[in-house]
Amino acid sequence: MSKDVYPKLQSQLKTRLASELPGITAQARMAPPERFPKDKKDPYQTNAATRVGCVLILLYPDEKQKIHFPLIVRPKYEGVHSGQVAFPGGKQDPEDEDFIATALRETLEEIGVEVSRAQVLGRLSKLYIPPSNFLVYPIVAAIPHEPRFVPSPREVDRMLLVDLLSMLGDAKREIKEVMWQGTKVQLPYYNIEGNTVWGATAMILGEFMTIIEELELSPMLD
Repeated sequence: MSKDVYPKLQSQLKTRLASELPGITAQARMAPPERFPKDKKDPYQTNAATRVGCVLILLYPDEKQKIHFPLIVRPKYEGVHSGQVAFPGGKQDPEDEDFIATALRETLEEIGVEVSRAQVLGRLSKLYIPPSNFLVYPIVAAIPHEPRFVPSPREVDRMLLVDLLSMLGDAKREIKEVMWQGTKVQLPYYNIEGNTVWGATAMILGEFMTIIEELELSPMLD
């Protein structure tokens, strides 16, 4: 891949994230059935106990100038997100200045990568996660080279370093039949290195890839 593609991607992505986002239309493509009921006036269904969380989509080029982003596999624990694949991120602390501060702090804590505010390109649409009652704000950032990852053993079981090109189109999108609220349904998910990426992470990634595919440089990514 040409070295000039990554700077162009950052520039175009920053501009695109500053305009109207595809939001629910893109999120719904990777959503479980009935995730966004048409009769609901508030698709986010938040309540007084809802907590705020932030995640980071961190872009970087490898030594061959292929663009990647990291995902983490959560350790097994007693909780609704045990063992799931996710973006680095977590709950907003009272001391955090804003959503960006939360995403950058959590990324440093979880995978040991320090990202500056100047490297932030923007954010995607918010997304409510009913099982954990979190309202999540995804932040997008880009750094100039592949970082040295230092994953926290308490927060991260292992990491997946995903090639952005591999996510274009439906290359990783699959469907499987599962029991959902007592009924067999078709559940969309991403198959990344044999790992099932579904739910909130898949919906966030779905919106992100929708935006990537809109950019003028998409044909140049290979």
